[in-house]
Amino acid sequence: MTKPVILVIEDEEKIARVLELELQFEGYEVVKAADGFEGLEKFRSRAWDLVLLDVMLPGMNGVDVLRRIRSGDEDTKVIMLTAKDALDDKVTTLDLGANDYITKPFQMEELLARIRAALRLTRPKDEAVLRVADLKVDEGTHEVFRGEEPISLTATEFNLLVTFMKNERHVLERQQLLDLVWGYDYYGDSNIVDVYVRYLRNKVDKSYDPMLIHTVRGVGYVLKDPR
Repeated sequence: MTKPVILVIEDEEKIARVLELELQFEGYEVVKAADGFEGLEKFRSRAWDLVLLDVMLPGMNGVDVLRRIRSGDEDTKVIMLTAKDALDDKVTTLDLGANDYITKPFQMEELLARIRAALRLTRPKDEAVLRVADLKVDEGTHEVFRGEEPISLTATEFNLLVTFMKNERHVLERQQLLDLVWGYDYYGDSNIVDVYVRYLRNKVDKSYDPMLIHTVRGVGYVLKDPR
């Protein structure tokens, strides 16, 4: 079985070395880069299963590296490493297509759990086309439409939408969504569900009729055509 390959773009040598040793112990193949330019060059040199990307990097910061990665690659999983705990910093990277983020200092077990969850989200290319009202999702091509209008989603937004559509008319609790979308090993804040539901509504519901994603107060969320 081929080892998953992870690119670690981190300028703090001690942190990078600890990550390398821990990931290798877990069975991953690891390559390191110490600044943004080197990281982007290595990213473009081969295929990767996942990238651990520090936000504060010399040369080119992690946000710019992520922007360049996503300009040509929407599939490779990217987890941001940041010393900042500001919401704006997290929202920016998520909007640019990061799959997840973790704030330094972090527990290694939590990071490993997030890596496992991200890698599990890779989906086969021949999945079905899902439809609810005029909303259409192609699991194989990752294309999303409301009517004839294409909608661009991040990887996590897409996986959340697919989960809703496969459970059409079934109310999903926040913990169920965490398990189904982020994975059973996810230890982060459950508020991430509410954040991503808001992102998703802004893209697939806000400018359209009917609204399809509904809040069931005190329980969770449901996707359904109310007509």
